Amino acid sequence: MTKWLFRRTNLTTHFTCLKVWFSSTSALSGPSLLEPTFPSSSNLFRKFSVTNLISFPRRTRSLNAPSPIQQFGPCGRIMKNSAMVMTIQDPASQRLTWYKPPLTVLVIKKVRDVSVLQPFVKLVKWLIQEKSMLVYVEQSVMDDTLLATNPSFTVVKDKLMTFRDGKDDLTDKIDFIICLGGDGTLLYASLLFQQSVPPVMAFHLGSLGFLTPFEFENFEDQVTNVLEGHAALTLRSRLRCIIMRKNEETAKDAKPPTNILVLNEVVIDRGPSPYLSNIDLYLDGKLITSVQGDGLIVSTPTGSTAYAVAAGASMIHPSVPAIMVTPICPHSLSFRPIVVPAGVELKISVSPDSRNTAWVSFDGRNRQELLHGDSLRVTTSIYPVPSICAQDQIADWFDSLGECLHWNVRKRQKHLDELSDLTHSSSNDTLDSLEHTDQIDS
Repeated sequence: MTKWLFRRTNLTTHFTCLKVWFSSTSALSGPSLLEPTFPSSSNLFRKFSVTNLISFPRRTRSLNAPSPIQQFGPCGRIMKNSAMVMTIQDPASQRLTWYKPPLTVLVIKKVRDVSVLQPFVKLVKWLIQEKSMLVYVEQSVMDDTLLATNPSFTVVKDKLMTFRDGKDDLTDKIDFIICLGGDGTLLYASLLFQQSVPPVMAFHLGSLGFLTPFEFENFEDQVTNVLEGHAALTLRSRLRCIIMRKNEETAKDAKPPTNILVLNEVVIDRGPSPYLSNIDLYLDGKLITSVQGDGLIVSTPTGSTAYAVAAGASMIHPSVPAIMVTPICPHSLSFRPIVVPAGVELKISVSPDSRNTAWVSFDGRNRQELLHGDSLRVTTSIYPVPSICAQDQIADWFDSLGECLHWNVRKRQKHLDELSDLTHSSSNDTLDSLEHTDQIDS
């Protein structure tokens, strides 16, 4: 695997590019920057790469923190360990580039929403007739009775490729993904691709749309810009969740453990039981705490604005490498949400003395029971979701905070000149003097 290492030469955004080789099986390897000569045997970002633009016009500072000094006082110094050194590209410099022309596109539309049908038909027809692309849709879309009676759709219906969720493998078949709907369409795209995910362009046609920054009105120009490689990327990290069953760890004919990548969060809760959850939480093998409450949310920075924020967590920008742990209605006033480094391994298991079992769900799907002796292991995956930005990583996120969550929205405080009852008082007036004035007037 080939990575590019960017070394800062001064306080501006000028970088020196050094070519560094990493083993594709390295535990430290993450989302990489790729070249046109990337080996065909790998499945990481098969037809696109993230590149660094030396003169990126929208930012003059890195989103990463500056490299700390290595010496502390006259004698203290960090011990060097070259085997543990990682290089992370500045998120603000992540730009999409195609080293092969994208030929296939997967279009995901929101289900059971009539308002999405017309935009869907226009987009599919334009992609086939104007861009000569091979378009994939889910089989259930073809079975929609409203689409079947649409004259514009019947023209291109026979040219569409279909797939069935859970039966057909889309790995290495899709170059580009377009979502029409709300945040659920992006979560579904993440579910479909449990390893490398093609670039995702999400149009806001749903209810909330926190993860869908594009408006559909001028979709032709926007899609053309992306196909030409003019787009910024946000690499949204995912969590790798593995369920280890007590009986399967020792059995010779045991089934492979459940292994799912989630974009938002994995939730462990008490299910239908009336008792408190009693869940043990381990971090890198060390018991951190036992959760007594309704449950626990382990989320990505992307998921910090979903279920986690409703449970009292902070909102984290998706470019921050972290994992958030949030209790659900904990039976303790001091149990606050915490943020841990993205490189740790979390282990969640039902406490031996728990009165009940626990239930776990992954991005709201695949809900299953955790029995005594079972455990859930959570780590950061090396396969992020490359989400295409409408503007850039910072502007898109704060626009979503304001428009979707109405972050810090309130009526403005009036200026003193607007308050008629205070126009004749000065800042030196005291309550006693004002009361004395009122007594004289009366």
